[in-house]
Amino acid sequence: MTKYLQKCKECNKYSLQNPESKCKYCGGELINPHPPKFSPIDKYAKYRIEYFKEEFKKRLK
Repeated sequence: MTKYLQKCKECNKYSLQNPESKCKYCGGELINPHPPKFSPIDKYAKYRIEYFKEEFKKRLK
C-alpha cells in the first residue's frame, strides 16, 4: 500500500493517506494538491475545452 500526499477539500489540511480514504481530521474528501503536468503538445485540449463549456452551460441554468 503506497501513501500519497493528499489535501482535504473541507479543512485544507494535508495527509499521507490513500486517495480512497477520508480525512482523519474532519472526514472530508481527499484530493491531489499538485497541478497536472504541462505539455505544449496537448492531445486532449479539445476534449477538455468541450467538457468545461458543457459544465459552464449547466451551471448557468
